[in-house]
Amino acid sequence: MIIRGFIKTMNKQSRSSLLSKVLFPRQGDLKPAPSQVLVITVLIFLVNYVFFRSVFLYYASCNLEERILALLFLGSEFFIMFHAIGYFFNVLRLDRRPDRYPAEALANEPPVAILIPARHEPREVVERTLVTCYNLDYKNKKIYFLDDSSIEEFKREARELSSEFGTEIYSRDVHRGAKAGIINEVNKIITEKYIAILDADQNPMPHFLKVLVPILEKQEKLAFVQTPQFYTNCSSNRVSLTTNFQQAIFYEYICEGKNSNGAMMCCGTNVVIRRQALLDVGGFDENTVTEDFATSLKLHMKGWKSLYVNMPLVFGMAPEDLVAYFKQQSRWSLGNTQVFKKVVKSFFTRPWSLSFMQWFDYFITGTYYFIGWAYLCLFLCQLIYTFFNVPAFFMDPYVYSLTFVPYFLMALAVFYSSMGLRHYKFSYILKTHLLTMLSVPIYLRATLFGIFNVPVGFQVTNKSGATQVPYTFLWVQIFLWSLNLVAMTWGILRWVYERNPGILCNVFWLFYHALVFSAVFYFNEIGGSEETVEEL
Repeated sequence: MIIRGFIKTMNKQSRSSLLSKVLFPRQGDLKPAPSQVLVITVLIFLVNYVFFRSVFLYYASCNLEERILALLFLGSEFFIMFHAIGYFFNVLRLDRRPDRYPAEALANEPPVAILIPARHEPREVVERTLVTCYNLDYKNKKIYFLDDSSIEEFKREARELSSEFGTEIYSRDVHRGAKAGIINEVNKIITEKYIAILDADQNPMPHFLKVLVPILEKQEKLAFVQTPQFYTNCSSNRVSLTTNFQQAIFYEYICEGKNSNGAMMCCGTNVVIRRQALLDVGGFDENTVTEDFATSLKLHMKGWKSLYVNMPLVFGMAPEDLVAYFKQQSRWSLGNTQVFKKVVKSFFTRPWSLSFMQWFDYFITGTYYFIGWAYLCLFLCQLIYTFFNVPAFFMDPYVYSLTFVPYFLMALAVFYSSMGLRHYKFSYILKTHLLTMLSVPIYLRATLFGIFNVPVGFQVTNKSGATQVPYTFLWVQIFLWSLNLVAMTWGILRWVYERNPGILCNVFWLFYHALVFSAVFYFNEIGGSEETVEEL
């Protein structure tokens, strides 16, 4: 109720000041994107490494078993580099000019339906969202609370909150299609021109609709306008803080790159959609757990356009422990895999429905979570070489040092400098890498389920607070950490007796992987993060 009172008592002058700060940042607050010369240089180093790596493998003297391992190793490297190229292209395509979308006063505000789907969400979480939606500075709005709960306690709380805020409540007995299903059902009975979708934990700023609706009004073929996700519980613990930085990489660069190609996808929340466009493609796709990504593909293939507005207009909640985080990552990787199969099928049946760069962006996004398999191949090949002396990497160590190391260092320079220019510290981005690597076993399981259509129910990310995960639940990460430590020790002993520089190079990567997986102990410690929100 504090939030409601604060927003209600905020005078027009205060709202106007806040609006101007968000929409019209001072030029001194903005920094230029990384130099294009730096990005082009790293691409040249990448091509150089790929050339020498391929030549050495082609002329390598090896048996069939070693050749198979070598091709798996090479393919894994190339797959990771393919996604690195995608990021570099996003940096190159980044618009150097700050986005400015002035809030225009519409003579006639078109009606907007605000949909808040929820299932078994804590009362206080939903209440905050209803408060901020109730106080949106937009007269012609109607709030629909879509309660998809199956437990009577949550149903009762939904009815009470809906009555308190005067919102329309919609519930159903058959929970078909999860979030996509309930939105599609409501879409059949509402008449508003636009639909704003907000997850139960997403709190919009008062000017959210004032900014986005005029943009849609100006472009008839614009299907939706997507805004980023920012988290307010960053200082809760290490997981929530790091997850916020992980989102920043996606929303600060990747989304802006996709937007420049007309391939920005709907992210399922913090978005305003033209209802006519949604009806044109038959509603949200109910055959995948990432209905937003799948529906974006359908919209783009039918000629509808999308737009990404990089403004802090909505604030939500990040996962607060490893269980919640892994559940979120499992859902996203499963859904992306399901959509990737649709992308491949659409590419071969309707290749001209999207531009080359749009297809490129969809392939990049659809294959991202397969990166877990690439890392698994690298782990296995290094372990097999250490324990059984079966090589998978045929390249002179000195040539490797002269070709891979420059590429690797330059790639890190582009990545960290690009995020640094957006005021993200090196330590923040390093933690995102560690948390991502801990998710490799999650990616493996989820992508397998996605490929073979293993049914998995829609999982809601827990928002009831952080708890320390029993280490028996994290046994895979701990096993990988231990295995790399043992292999590193064995590799050092081999190098002492054999003095083979190739073994020493392998030991370095084993040490690196052991260090990465040791982060499971760091992130499983529950407590406030070392940084505060003010430092962000």
